[in-house]
Amino acid sequence: MFSSIRWKFIIVYFLLVFIAMVIVGVFIVEKLENQQLSHIENTMEQHMETIINTSSYISEDNWRSVAKDIQKTINEWRLDGTETLYVIDNEDVPTIIATTSKNYEKIVGQNALVYKFLDPSLILKAFESEKKCDGIVKDNNEDTTLKHLAYPVVDEFGQIKGILYMTADLSEIYENIDESKIILTKATLLALAITVFLGFLIASSITEPIRDVTIKAEKMAKGDFDQFVEVKSNDEIGQLASMFNYLTLKLKDTIKEIDLERSKLDTIFRYMADGVIAIDREGYIIHSNPIASNILGIDYEKLSNPNTREKVTILDKDINLKRLKQENIDNLEGDETVEIGQSVYRVKYAPFKNEKNNIVGVIIVFQDITEQHKLDNMRREFVANVSHELKTPITTIKSYTETLIENEDLDEELSNRFLMVIDGECDRMARIVRDLLQLSNMDYNKTKWKKIDIDVEKLLREACMKLDLSFKEKNHSLIIDMQEDLPNVVGDKDGIEQVILNILSNAIKYTPENGEIYVTVNRVENDVVINIKDNGIGIPEKDRERIFERFYRVDKARSRDLGGTGLGLSIAKQIIEAHNGRIVLSSEYNMGTEVDIVLPIGTRV
Repeated sequence: MFSSIRWKFIIVYFLLVFIAMVIVGVFIVEKLENQQLSHIENTMEQHMETIINTSSYISEDNWRSVAKDIQKTINEWRLDGTETLYVIDNEDVPTIIATTSKNYEKIVGQNALVYKFLDPSLILKAFESEKKCDGIVKDNNEDTTLKHLAYPVVDEFGQIKGILYMTADLSEIYENIDESKIILTKATLLALAITVFLGFLIASSITEPIRDVTIKAEKMAKGDFDQFVEVKSNDEIGQLASMFNYLTLKLKDTIKEIDLERSKLDTIFRYMADGVIAIDREGYIIHSNPIASNILGIDYEKLSNPNTREKVTILDKDINLKRLKQENIDNLEGDETVEIGQSVYRVKYAPFKNEKNNIVGVIIVFQDITEQHKLDNMRREFVANVSHELKTPITTIKSYTETLIENEDLDEELSNRFLMVIDGECDRMARIVRDLLQLSNMDYNKTKWKKIDIDVEKLLREACMKLDLSFKEKNHSLIIDMQEDLPNVVGDKDGIEQVILNILSNAIKYTPENGEIYVTVNRVENDVVINIKDNGIGIPEKDRERIFERFYRVDKARSRDLGGTGLGLSIAKQIIEAHNGRIVLSSEYNMGTEVDIVLPIGTRV
């Protein structure tokens, strides 16, 4: 309870008023007491001076001789009922010779120094100093407090004739002082009660706005930013409330901007083509986008849970994560090529730092360069294959030509044979160049297709007729099965025919003698499917994915012997794809190969 600033205010006000009232009360009581005592003392002195000045008997040198007259005189003197006067002579033994006490008969003649109602020290002091002496004497037995005044009376020679000793009861004065103390105490209690009440109101006027600000600040800390406090004044508290409301508005605007930027960044990270992850110094992922999660084989939804920590172990090997764990690394940046599964990635990484400029982790970006890597490999392989394909006929031509030049006496038959070899190699180079030019034109969309309606059945039979001699040479059985009323397709007749001839030629080449080749044509929904199947040597599983690559041959030596350039299937695929179709090859080694040429009906490109 006392930890509240409200009670601190109240306690401070309480203590201030209490201390002030106590100090004021002490001064008032002390001043009142001194004033009352001073008044009593002055009154007593006035009485004594009046008696001295008006009584002729007091003027006498020998008081004891006129003691009765002095007694009579002071009896006639009217004193306050609380005052008692004693006349003490100046003999060897100071003796009370007269008194205003009711029991004066018993008192007169007693030794003043031993009389219980008188203070002997004041009497002796007055005789010695010849000056008035006063004091306050409390009688515990009688429970009274008396003011004592010893007033010496001197003659014209300065000799003390005696002492007028007066006592005054102070009970009434101290009763008045006690009543004043009670009044001051009640006033203090009332003032303290009013102070507590006013302090509570004043403290509440200060603490309530602060409490309101605190409660709403706590709600804001929990995420509720629709908090405003009521401005009730123009003082510092009101200024605090106004500033809190201004801060709330600015904070809401700032949070909106941050949320917008975070949403932008999240959207960018989520849908960017590259994978991005952030890891700490121990290699644990602290942020990842879906692409990076797929690359690393980590559940993205699992990573969105802040309590989940997945460690990137693959980076320890390829990016040397141990460097990150070292102290004072200022240039931890790199660019690596990493193979993950069947894909190749270019990995760039750089550290990020905290507000103290200490490295706390690293940002890693995965850029998929699998296709680029494949294209680079294919380009290198293509250049090597072209060089090799052209080198062989050139070497043959050169060697045969040199033989003809150096040996002029060769017989005509051998010379003609050499010239036929040279001519064949030239035709081979021409075919390679023609196929390369055709591929280049299709790559750069320079091929001009002559689109017409093509009768698929007629086209297929013409193609089979052109290869009739080849079928007969290897004693192949050609079985054709065509669906009736086949629709026409729109395309370049020469291009489609080239594809069919290429597939049929391959079936003839790689099917042993006495083999069977099946040609089936059917309409499947909106496509015409030409199926060419043989029972030849087939294609090994490891070569099937690359069969459409340029210059790729399953059996390179045998393919060259059969006159192939390794470009036929690649050309066929591009021609069919240029007609919005597709070509599908399936094969089993030593069981045969099956090729589907799928052409959409009525397609115009």
